[in-house]
Amino acid sequence: MTGFVSGGGGRCQTVLSPQGVRGGLMVDVIVSPRARQAGEVPPWQRLDSTAVHTTSWFEVRHDSVIRPDGCCDTYVHVVAPGSVTVLAMDHHGRIMLTRQWIYTHESTQWRLPGGGVEQGNSDALAAARRELAEETGLDAARWELLGQIHGADSLSNHVDRIFLATDLTSGEQRLNPGEADLQVHWMSFDSALDLVLSGELPHAGSAYAILLMAVSGSRADTRR
Repeated sequence: MTGFVSGGGGRCQTVLSPQGVRGGLMVDVIVSPRARQAGEVPPWQRLDSTAVHTTSWFEVRHDSVIRPDGCCDTYVHVVAPGSVTVLAMDHHGRIMLTRQWIYTHESTQWRLPGGGVEQGNSDALAAARRELAEETGLDAARWELLGQIHGADSLSNHVDRIFLATDLTSGEQRLNPGEADLQVHWMSFDSALDLVLSGELPHAGSAYAILLMAVSGSRADTRR
């Protein structure tokens, strides 16, 4: 995590106790609801948090923290909404892949359908249904949550939730202007797996979904 702190360590040489006492003085420590419910005191203590840049997509925050070594520092991180990735598989075992220009990586890449969880979505599944329909025109009668990916733990709280969609029906794409170059391709599962193994499909959520299905299938075969 040290790549995203200010490097100003050493300004504080006292240690925060589980009771929130530092150097004999009481201090206010921000503890997440999950940690509070579990009765845990996290090794990183957050004293306060300030938003320094906000957009409609994310927020950059500077947090005053006490590191695990007891020293004060500033942790810079990005608070971002979640996203979804959908592995859509037809009755032939083929999966739907997209291919488009990824602006931040300045290259055209393979990936599974997916996108952000928008404010109007009731949950991640609603976002997955919307993204699959918009990008591919597909609808699915059966959905399964496969897992989730934390793609940039030191930088952001962003979570990508991964779904398997089956029992598909076809419709019309509804691409937004920024997806005008997006192409869709049906591909055999083995061919998609080869893309992952060769490094030609680097998107974390997509690679995770395909590898998970491959491992699951391999384990099922060994049990027969």
